Amino acid sequence: MLRRRTALSVSAAAIVAAPLLSACGNDAHPGAAAVVGGERITVAQLQARVKNVRTAQEGAPQGAQLIENTGRLSLATLNSMIFDRVLARSAKDAGVEASRSDVQKWRSAAERRAGGADRLKTMWLQQAIAPGEIDGVVRNQILMDGIAKKLGVNRQSPQGQQKLAQALAKTSRDLGIDVNPRFGKWDDRQVMLGEAKTPWVRAEQKQQV
Repeated sequence: MLRRRTALSVSAAAIVAAPLLSACGNDAHPGAAAVVGGERITVAQLQARVKNVRTAQEGAPQGAQLIENTGRLSLATLNSMIFDRVLARSAKDAGVEASRSDVQKWRSAAERRAGGADRLKTMWLQQAIAPGEIDGVVRNQILMDGIAKKLGVNRQSPQGQQKLAQALAKTSRDLGIDVNPRFGKWDDRQVMLGEAKTPWVRAEQKQQV
């Protein structure tokens, strides 16, 4: 089984793309789905990510089932896009990096365990991750392991998860995240959109293929 590596997995009515929104909480950031550390995640960027996933799912065997099982995709995708930025800042502050070589080694090992590259892509697609986003998800795992190591903890242990959660929560607060209210409200403590039901500390556990 391949466990979810992104910040959220929910099942509900399928939403192909986010509606066009005019502001992020107020009129200061027109066209933004969220603002993280003063940088916008635009509605167009969000819609593009959602479209990539849906296009890949539609072209896959059992595409209808994949779409049904990854409902509220806009919410899940925005949650992940914000989390990516929080993690990237935390890693930078901790002096942790993930090189292209690191990513390729990790991914190659995962492909062998999955039974091939195509099989791994299919497994990721079941979790609403388009083929073009896999390296980014792999990079996140390496960064999280690196931050945990800097903290002197094992990321898979309860203590390690707690320490990592505290570090990410601090970064989240420092970034001053502002989410368009149509998507919900960002929770700094849990490092996730308030509408999300799956905390990152559970969803981000290291996957086994």
